[in-house]
This record gives sequence, C-alpha cells and structure tokens, in this order.
Amino acid sequence: MREVAVVGCGMTRFGRSERSLVDLLVEASLKAISDAGACERDFDAVYVGNMCSGEFNMVTGVAAALADRVGLIPSAADRVENGPASGGSAVKAGFLAVASGLYDMVLVAGGEKMTSTPTGRVADVIATLTHPEREYKYGATLPSFGGLLMRMYMERYGVKRESISLVAVKNHKNGALNPYAHFQKEVTLEEVLRSPVIADPLRLYDTCPISDGAAAVVLCPANAAKEFTDTPVLVKGVGQATDVQSVAEREDPTVLNALRVAAGKAYAMAGVTPRDVDVAELHDAFTILEIVESEDAGLFEKGKGAKAVEEGETWIGGRIPVNPSGGLKARGHPLGATGVAQIVELTWQLRGEAGRRQVDGAETGLAVNFGGFGNSIVVHVLQRR
Repeated sequence: MREVAVVGCGMTRFGRSERSLVDLLVEASLKAISDAGACERDFDAVYVGNMCSGEFNMVTGVAAALADRVGLIPSAADRVENGPASGGSAVKAGFLAVASGLYDMVLVAGGEKMTSTPTGRVADVIATLTHPEREYKYGATLPSFGGLLMRMYMERYGVKRESISLVAVKNHKNGALNPYAHFQKEVTLEEVLRSPVIADPLRLYDTCPISDGAAAVVLCPANAAKEFTDTPVLVKGVGQATDVQSVAEREDPTVLNALRVAAGKAYAMAGVTPRDVDVAELHDAFTILEIVESEDAGLFEKGKGAKAVEEGETWIGGRIPVNPSGGLKARGHPLGATGVAQIVELTWQLRGEAGRRQVDGAETGLAVNFGGFGNSIVVHVLQRR
C-alpha cells in the first residue's frame, strides 16, 4: 500500500447553528481544500461521514450534494454511516482508496445537524444503535449504558466519581482554548457534581452536548504531499473492530474488546506502541469513556486511568495529553463530524498549529472513534513526517 498524508484541514464552529447540514459540510470542505492549496481538478472522490441526515434533516444524498456544491463533479461520492463512528469510518474509507492506488486525492468530510430536532427524538434515534430485542425495546439508551459502565467501573476498581468527573473539568478547560468548541468556558468539579442526574451516577456535565457542525480533511499519497503543504501528516495506522452488540452478553462490560483489537491493529500497522503516543483524541461522549478508552487503548493500566487524570498526566503539559480539543465533552459531538474532527485536531497538533492548546513536541497522535456502545470502534495513528 502507498503511504497516505493529510494535506488539508477545515472545521466549522461546533454548537447550535441555523445553517443547513450541507452548508456546514461545504464550509468545512472549502477550508480544507484551501488549506491544501488544491483545486477542483485534483479530486477523485468525496467521502462524507454522517449518521442521521435523513432522520434529523429529511436530507439524503449528502455526499453527491457536497460534491456538487464545492465544484468537485464528476468525482465519486459516498456517504459512510457507522453510528457515532461514521466520521472515523469515512476517514478509513478515504485512506484505503488512496493507499490502494484507486484514487490520488480525496476529500473526507463529516457532519451532523442535530439541534433543530427535539432532544427526545435525537435520543431515541441514537438508541436504535442498541440491540433491538434485548435493549432498545426496554428503553435502553446510550446514556443509560454510560451510567451502568460508570457504576461498574467505580465498584470494580474502587474509584470515586469525583475522579472520573475531573475529565469534564479538564476538557472544558481545553475547550475554553479552542475557538471551534461548542463550550468555551471552564467548569469546576463542584459544578459537575451538582449538575442534574442523567443516568446515575452520570450527571449532565459528565455527558457531551447535542451539537451541529462539520469537519473535513484532504488526503493524498505521501510522495505527493509536499506539492500541497510543507507540513504533511501521515496516516500511519488504521484499525477497526466490532464487539457483541448486546452489552449484557459481553464477557466483561468494563472492557472495550473492540478497542483493544482495533488499537492493536493500528499500532502494528504504524510500527509503534502505546508508549510512543504523544497526544490522543478519545471519544468521551461520557466522562467514563475517556477513562476506559485510555486504558483499553494501552495508554494506562486497567483501573489506573482515573488516577492518571487526578495526577495531571492527561492534561495539556502532562505525559499524554488527552482531548486537548476539549473532546466531545466540550468541543461537541455532531455525530458524523466527530471522527473527522479528531483527525483535524491531531493534524493541527502535529503541525504545531493548535494555538493556546498546543501540545509541545507532539510527533505521534492517536484517535479513537466509538460506534454504538463500543460495538464498532475505529482507531487511527497519525505521525508528523
């Protein structure tokens, strides 16, 4: 396979927007194309990560619509859907297309328009990711599984909920440094602990917001990257794996087996180990997920992720900064955009372009995009060339 490089990045502000989904995708895409210094004739294909454009916006065919709006006709165009991991799967699809030699330059965008849909409807649609007979029909939602995971983890490893909620404090602090973040304000631990209960012991400030937004990257063969940028970032490793859909049927619900397998594949492809990771973007839809993912991706021993947050290891300036963007918790979580936004943030970090949230000397980055409740996980390893 050919080596693949990210040569352009773009994002919209995440949050509440009056603009359409396609408008948001266009903004992010044009920024990425401009960042790459590319022109319409350079592109062979467009991939769009999106989960619910039909359900939330009554709009389908978003990939072809985007190709038309940004002038990339007659490029191939595909929408990629993998739940909240749609963005990561779209990046993987673009990577494979370039690595295989099928295409020489692709645009990968991800986006979601969620805030115009009633919250109950959003929660119900997302809950259809759960097992239809054993979970969904009994009222299970992703926040309910977040609460169950948090309770099991706390009891299994003797961890206090205050330690887990420090993730929210950290990520809001990072989000306050990110001009693209949905929430650009810090919160205290006391505010997190006083916020309303969502799914005990999970509270409102332990969960990500409903957001609108889009992100985009331009990918091309590494040997052509210098034609477009002086600071190419290589997609060195990709991994994806699945787990049992019904959480109750997993051998140990506190272990994300799909992440362990996917991360192992990505590290092996990249020729690195978890010890080489300098910065990570993890899928913290709930604070407990950042803790568990940091362990099952190999960054910390099982049961020690919360202690790492307490001791400052995952803060900017720590040993392995996690979610310097603010993560889903503060940057926001427009479902299809998240996996692409993680790649954008890591590219900026590895280029040294992350501004006030810059991780000094970062050379290797890890992205974990989480589908369903851990039953389809996509992992990317990026390196500065």
